[in-house]
Amino acid sequence: MLNVHQASVYFETRGGGVVHALDRVSLEIPEQGFVVALGTSGCGKSTLLNAMAGFLPLSEGTISLNGRRVNAPGADRGVVFQKDSLLPWKNIAENVALGLKFAGMLRAERKDKALELLSLVGLEHFAHAAPYELSGGMRQRVGLARALAPDPDILLMDEPFGALDSMTREHMQALLASVWKKTGKQIFFITHSIEEALFLGTQVVVMSPRPGRIVSSYNLNFANEFAQGVSAKDIKCKPAFNELREEIREQIHATDDRSEVVV
Repeated sequence: MLNVHQASVYFETRGGGVVHALDRVSLEIPEQGFVVALGTSGCGKSTLLNAMAGFLPLSEGTISLNGRRVNAPGADRGVVFQKDSLLPWKNIAENVALGLKFAGMLRAERKDKALELLSLVGLEHFAHAAPYELSGGMRQRVGLARALAPDPDILLMDEPFGALDSMTREHMQALLASVWKKTGKQIFFITHSIEEALFLGTQVVVMSPRPGRIVSSYNLNFANEFAQGVSAKDIKCKPAFNELREEIREQIHATDDRSEVVV
């Protein structure tokens, strides 16, 4: 379990001021939980994720994973960024296996693991391709496989589908839901899209404009229904899905008229 307790973050500005980015956030991500943070730009979603990853120290509060305090990056947390950040001089399999190489795994074992993960994300036939030969959605699948390579306890995903076209984004949502169910990983995922949050999350937390606080939380079952064979189209057409989407949209717009959240 990943546990965030009363986490606050303050940033000092160049002019000597202070920005209060995150305010007393408490959150638990249980085993096999898929928690999605939803909110407008500047609400602290990425700040919270970066603190979970160990990239950013908290000003107050604590974060722990399986009882161990999070103070720095570690192999127990895999991160998928907004941009794929693939190394252009390495092929796809080499990119996936990069962390395994740094960990000292033998070449043959690295190759086998990379091919296994590329098969999981549907790219087993592109192992020897260069990153520039892949589409944006395919490169994000490589990023997902690379994050899974060290077998982390939790995946931290910073709006990885935001730059994709709508059809590719829907395909990636379905792929991620499938990977989550197959691997049983804990996932913390941030997005601006209400529909994406409802489809993927077993729990959706809505964050307020800065300073970021969790203002509401919803426990959901749509992702499990998809894993059990209900089509994404049927799920997104459910009255309960659309009613909840409108409820959350109104809630977010009520707190910030400049909302950039998309339905």
